[in-house]
Amino acid sequence: MSGFVEKPEPLQVPGLVHLHTGKVRDLYQNEAGDLVMVASDRISAFDWVLPTEIPDKGRVLTQLSLWWFDQVAELIPNHVLSTELPAGAPADWAGRALICQSLQMVPVESVARGYLTGSGLLEYNESRTVCGLALPEGLVDGSELPAPIFTPATKAPVGEHDENVSYEEVARQVGADTAAQLRQATLAVYAKGRDIARDRGIILADTKFEFGFDGETLVLADEVLTPDSSRFWPADQWEPGRAQPSYDKQYVRDWLTSPESGWDRKSEQPPPPLPEQVVEATRARYVEAFERLTGTSWS
Repeated sequence: MSGFVEKPEPLQVPGLVHLHTGKVRDLYQNEAGDLVMVASDRISAFDWVLPTEIPDKGRVLTQLSLWWFDQVAELIPNHVLSTELPAGAPADWAGRALICQSLQMVPVESVARGYLTGSGLLEYNESRTVCGLALPEGLVDGSELPAPIFTPATKAPVGEHDENVSYEEVARQVGADTAAQLRQATLAVYAKGRDIARDRGIILADTKFEFGFDGETLVLADEVLTPDSSRFWPADQWEPGRAQPSYDKQYVRDWLTSPESGWDRKSEQPPPPLPEQVVEATRARYVEAFERLTGTSWS
């Protein structure tokens, strides 16, 4: 069992139809047929959406995505139509709501890895492959790969794990042409993001993208290169062979699996609320990622 500890009731907004509540984002449709995507302050870990929110998290994700959309605009179009607050929307949506194109979404998580960790490391340790791609011997947690690789996953419902799949399986599911476009776009955007982050003293270890089609045109959607969708590591603390310090929710995961939390991950009981110090430390990591990457102050 997993999912939301307590799934929030969708906010009813005049002129908008609620479509979906995800782990972090709420999706609406306006009268013109465009999508309104609202990033909440919810945080998830171990396939649970936790009962405690992280203040400002949704705004950080939204504003950082907008910055990255601009950085990679020469590579691929994105789905953002407007950042104006929809008429009748609550003031709290300011800075966290985007009006976006309604696309034909591709049902694939497009993942790029430049470093070995996470589920890729688990597979490598078993077979010396990641998503069927052979890798050299001798790699450890945090190793830089010889070249970035495209390691797609199937998209799973809330509360279930995405499943890593081979490129061939993606081609079978969505067609060879679409699979080739996904791989090319994923690796191109990753490379751009990696280089920008590196100039700011940050390693972009891996990241996932979502794409959709506007007619025949592939479009970058959802969020891009945020601490929720990427692993960012401080370059000056990178040390292969161990888990790396990171600008994401690893602090939350570490607390949940510590004796202090009193939570058994293997049980079917939902996680407990986060203590204030964990909330503050997690917020600080999201804000620091924004400030270091964009070069601007969050406040």
